[in-house]
Amino acid sequence: MSDFDAVYTVRVPKLWQQTIGAHRREVHDTILDVTGALAAERGPLSLTMSEIAEQVGIGRATLYKYFPDVESILLAWHERQVTRHLERLVEIAERSGRASQRLEAVLEAYAHLSHHVHEGDLRHVLHRAGHLHDAHQRLHDLVRTLIAEAARDGDVRQDVPPDELARYCLAALGAARSLSSQAAARRLATVTLAGLRGS
Repeated sequence: MSDFDAVYTVRVPKLWQQTIGAHRREVHDTILDVTGALAAERGPLSLTMSEIAEQVGIGRATLYKYFPDVESILLAWHERQVTRHLERLVEIAERSGRASQRLEAVLEAYAHLSHHVHEGDLRHVLHRAGHLHDAHQRLHDLVRTLIAEAARDGDVRQDVPPDELARYCLAALGAARSLSSQAAARRLATVTLAGLRGS
């Protein structure tokens, strides 16, 4: 066996595995994209595995290799959305500038993202699973840390512990889900920030 043959024999399986892995990730992401779009358009309760498979362009048997049912697809889609949103908030929090400025930017972004959260049946299906505890805790920790830094700078009230203020902020801004517009979500963020500053 030549050196070339030896290298070829060793490398091809690895490249093949990488190609298969990339293909599987692409199919997985397409399943999530299609299911999220269909659920937002018509509601999750009307979706079937057959319809999702057809829209993705794969067989139903192939779809079952990725997910056992529609709800598991919706949960995976939601986890991906929440992860992306959290990454965005962390990116904002890590910018340069005073903690109060970064806190304001994070809270405004959170209100904006909350306003775009799914409603109705989709929200009910996703939130009853309680699968996002870790993400909620990370978000709380992020806001609490910014509040503590802003309090040390004298920009946020110090008569209430940062942990309690973080809970207040997230609970208040969660109301953005039911608001009618982005302008309303921004106003809610302004009122929440005013509460942080105190009198």
